[in-house]
Amino acid sequence: MTPEREACLLRLAGLIVAVERPHPIRVAIDGPDAAGKTTLADELAPHVAAFGRHVMRASIDGFHRPRAQRIARGADSAEGYFADAFDYAGLTETLLEPLGPGGSRRFRRGIFDYRTDAPVKAPAETAAPDSVLLFDGVFLLRRELASMWDFGVFVDVPFAETQRRAVTRDAALFGSADEVLRRYAARYVPGQRLYFERDNPRSRADAVMENEDPERPRLITRR
Repeated sequence: MTPEREACLLRLAGLIVAVERPHPIRVAIDGPDAAGKTTLADELAPHVAAFGRHVMRASIDGFHRPRAQRIARGADSAEGYFADAFDYAGLTETLLEPLGPGGSRRFRRGIFDYRTDAPVKAPAETAAPDSVLLFDGVFLLRRELASMWDFGVFVDVPFAETQRRAVTRDAALFGSADEVLRRYAARYVPGQRLYFERDNPRSRADAVMENEDPERPRLITRR
């Protein structure tokens, strides 16, 4: 890890633990597909823990809707990706509200396995009052979830770069590099554009990490 990235992570961890709430801190790590959200959350976790805070990791991948609902508008539909892909009611009920004001702190990290297209019964856990949830995924700073987060990070990467990364990451999953680019052009990038136009997530974030060059990210803070 470069000194520049290490410094960015340390600064971001400090901002997060400085948030004072009488309940666990719920951190959204948002950004377009293949921006580096999961990597950032995983790398950030030990830095937050170094402040003496218990860290919980979870992802929007544990809150997909069934495939038939996700593609009801068509497998390549951008509107379907933005509106139908994820179970926000389930996410709120089983994870975000229990960790929020007046919540029981009894939560589940996921409720659906998109690989098997079936619900899962993740065990219920109890969070410490001063713990930190690092939750990564797309569309997290949308208006329906805005009040559920105590700190928001937007990982900003140009679409040309996210598509280049997606080819490397997803070619085996989708069958070929050409199919990755076709799907991104038809569904994922237009879905993100719909999100940007409606919710302007960069403006809602407490911190923006410009991550086009992961070795030399730039952190812009609003706190």
